[in-house]
Amino acid sequence: MEQDIIKINEKAKEKSAFVELLFSEIEKVIVGRRDLLEKMVMALLCRGHVLLEGVPGLAKTLAVNTLAKSMQLGFKRIQFTPDLLPADLIGTQIYDIKNGSFSVKKGPVFTNMVLADEINRAPAKVQSALLEAMQEKQVTIGGQPFKLEAPFMVLATQNPIEQEGTYPLPEAQVDRFLLKLFIDYPSREDELEIVKRMSGVFRQQIMAVITAKEIEEAREVVDQIYVDEKIYGYVLDIVSASRKPNDYGLSELDGLIEYGASPRASIYLVTAAKANAFLRHRGYVTPDDVKAIGMETLRHRIMTTYEAEAENVTSDDIVKKILETIPVP
Repeated sequence: MEQDIIKINEKAKEKSAFVELLFSEIEKVIVGRRDLLEKMVMALLCRGHVLLEGVPGLAKTLAVNTLAKSMQLGFKRIQFTPDLLPADLIGTQIYDIKNGSFSVKKGPVFTNMVLADEINRAPAKVQSALLEAMQEKQVTIGGQPFKLEAPFMVLATQNPIEQEGTYPLPEAQVDRFLLKLFIDYPSREDELEIVKRMSGVFRQQIMAVITAKEIEEAREVVDQIYVDEKIYGYVLDIVSASRKPNDYGLSELDGLIEYGASPRASIYLVTAAKANAFLRHRGYVTPDDVKAIGMETLRHRIMTTYEAEAENVTSDDIVKKILETIPVP
């Protein structure tokens, strides 16, 4: 067993050698978003998707586009609107009069990285079409399934301040996102650098430092990263505490949680912890890896009660309390 861990550790160091080069390349364009970029790369390595929430103008589109360019991946942005149709997303069949037959015109979802901008502005039919692409890595056009090119990743954005004319994502769909990230305003120093860069003629060229094939190889290594039984137990304690807080000495959370996290949360928490270890060139998971990704993995999987809303207690507050209380192995 010890020999196996040593081999995995060496493999993780070898295959994660691109990490510093990747982030230094991205940071030629993106200022002060290292944590956000790390979490997006983690989701990609985990074959997962990301839900981004932040006010307009915080460089969400630029961050995703720059990440795709630095990885030699395809990128497309789809602006979700109330009149969007599933065909606008996945494609449709077109009738050719000359041949008397139908041909398939593929939609913008056929790429590697999709930015679904303001996803909650589109009706349920469009959201469900995207859900099939996210979950099955395929879409159905005219009854025929089409596989999406690997790697495939959806980064969906929500505007937290303007809710009129939106279609809130159902809990079942929100649960399909590996991570939910909040994007805050930059610091004064970072914003000064952003203004200096963007208020003039800024033409920084981004080099592709990793290919799709290398990403697939990195994913295989992430799958192999060692997780000790104690870490599995730690993850299960964290997730179980969101369902039965009284059993874990969290009586102050009693009555504040409507629904706790599902088993999918346990799976994603372990998977994301593996990716966090990989980005730090390790072939094994530590409790710090679990804590580092715990908030982003669990915040959208815990539903609070009306009592919690009345007391201004958010799911973030609950996750923070759980992570602080559950003993580290």
